[in-house]
Amino acid sequence: MEIKPIRTDQDYQAALRRVESLWDCKAGSECDELDVLATLVDAYEREHYPVDLPDPIEAIKFRLEQQSKDTRALIGIIGQRTRVYEVLQKKRSLSLAMIRNLHDKLGIPAKVLIQPSRGRQRGKRQRAPRQTPSPKRKISS
Repeated sequence: MEIKPIRTDQDYQAALRRVESLWDCKAGSECDELDVLATLVDAYEREHYPVDLPDPIEAIKFRLEQQSKDTRALIGIIGQRTRVYEVLQKKRSLSLAMIRNLHDKLGIPAKVLIQPSRGRQRGKRQRAPRQTPSPKRKISS
């Protein structure tokens, strides 16, 4: 068993081939080698092929689908029906209380819910840019 760090893509490909050959190992040193290689491959993939977290709203919809529930299940977790609609339409951001409830009641990881939703739509109410009053001019006669 010769195990070395994975530093290049070539090392990574070789490690994957070795993992594949060890996949059906029986108890013993080959399984130990598989465990070590899997850990090294995982570390390399985390650094070189990071996976983005899912959009919070998509994560909520996915969890509801997993649990065979519809959006009505969010009433009381996020708020009333209109609040649920606003959140799912990305017209309103999740509040801290909503994030806590979704994490506690649906088991969605908080780090997924905390990030801003992609493609968030702006509400119709937008503030006009603040204008400073123009200085009064003295009119000379």
